[in-house]
Formats: sequence, C-alpha cells, structure tokens
Amino acid sequence: MPKELEPGSHESPDDSSSPAHTLELLCHLDDTAHGSVACVVWEPTGDGRRVISLADSHILLWDLQESSSQAVLAGSASLEGKGQLKFTSGRWSPHHTCTQVATANDTTIRGWDTRSMSQIYCIENAHGQLVRDLDFNPNKQYYLTSCGDDCKVKFWDTRNVTEPVKTLEEHSHWVWSVRYNHSHDQLVLTGSSDSRVILSNMVSISSEPFGHLVDDDDLSDQEERRPEEKSQEPPQDSVIATYEEHEDSVYAVDWSSADPWLFASLSYDGRLVINRVPRALKYHILL
Repeated sequence: MPKELEPGSHESPDDSSSPAHTLELLCHLDDTAHGSVACVVWEPTGDGRRVISLADSHILLWDLQESSSQAVLAGSASLEGKGQLKFTSGRWSPHHTCTQVATANDTTIRGWDTRSMSQIYCIENAHGQLVRDLDFNPNKQYYLTSCGDDCKVKFWDTRNVTEPVKTLEEHSHWVWSVRYNHSHDQLVLTGSSDSRVILSNMVSISSEPFGHLVDDDDLSDQEERRPEEKSQEPPQDSVIATYEEHEDSVYAVDWSSADPWLFASLSYDGRLVINRVPRALKYHILL
C-alpha cells in the first residue's frame, strides 16, 4: 500500500479530494502450472511472510522472502483419488504455532501439517453436498466450523471427527460463508443464498459456556454465592437475529478487525451491509 495510506499517516483514505493511488506490485505467486486458484490464505500470526494457496488439487506453501519481493515455493501436497478432485476453500489455524491448515474439497474436510505437508485428519462426508467455507474457533484450539450446500452449519472437534459437536439448520439454501467472532467465539455469523444473514449464539460450545467463570476460591466469605445462584442454568444456544436487508445471495460475511461488535455482509448484486450485534446481547456478554 502507498505509504500515505498506512496507519499513522495524516491523509485519510476516504478523503474524496485525495488523488487515486496505485498499489505497488511486490511479487507473483506463480502457481498457474498447478491450475486455477480457489483460495489464498495468509499465516494468521508471524511476520506475514508465509501464504497458502489452493490450486485445483494442489495445496502450496509459499515463503515471500525478504520485503515480499519474491515468492518461493516452500512445500506442496496434492489430493489423491478418483475423479477431478478440486479444493473449494481453506483456513489456516491460529493455534498449534500456525502449523495446521484445514481444506475443503467436495464433501470432505482435511487437516494438513504445514511442516511436513502431510494430512493429519480427514472428515469424509462432512456435509451432504459441497462444503463451501470453513473457520477455526479463535479461542478453542481444536474447534472448527463448516458450512455447505446442504443448508447446514456444523461444528467439529478435530480430535474426534466421527460426528459433529453441533449442527445448525437455520438456512433454507446453500450456506456460502461462516465466521467466528474474533473475541467472543460464541457469536457465529452465516450468509446464504436464501439472501439472509444469521447471527447465532453458540454459547454451549464456546470458550465461556457459563459466561465469565469465577472460581469459588476467588470469592470471599461475604461473596459466597447463594445456593439458588449456583444452580442457574447455563445459557442456551439460539439464533440472536436474522438480517434480511439483502435481496440476492449472500456470498460473504465477516467481522470487523477493529470493533468486535461490527460485521459486514456482501451479496451477489454488490450490496454491502454493515450491522452491529444487538446492544442487549453485547452488554449481556460483557456484564
């Protein structure tokens, strides 16, 4: 990006009077030999030098070298089996020191170790139809969510992939996109070609299933909870809100990287909608 648009600069990027800026090309990922690219994923943490690209049946690990001036292929692996196998999407796990990547092809989800580029788990028939998108829980290292053309959103524990931990069936058409909230992982966004965006509260499988946990040891004698407070039911999973501002298929949803209560959705007709988590739920989570 041009230096004047970088964080800390005085010029505002949305200033209508500012001239148009051109982006500087640093390098190409020369993977045309491997087929058409379905997905490119940055390493979640680190110095931003490693990138994964999915091209047809190949998963490619790139090292962008010094100053991102050159992309060197650091490792690769391929899908093996009958027919024309093609990757549809992938996500890089922020856990395990960024050594795991999950990919989707057809109805199958696979986990890969980036150190050896070998497969570490495989969820066959994860969905009844094509798997469209994946996302890792940012706070629980083994938890992964997926969505697909069977109208379902599924949550998996990668240590035991025989059955999903939870399944949502709130959409009436293909689910194209699913995203965990970066800070409060009970908040899950989904977008579908039923033209709806659904915000769900998956508190039972979140990192805080009982709200903010307080050890009994931390309570003084005066603060000892009454018996009726201890027996409170944990919060239940539910749909928080359904957003119907779109008139066409919703292909992408994502959370703001600056504000944990802000999210955006994008539909086929080019409409971008920005929404907030309902205030009552926000304060319920915080307080």
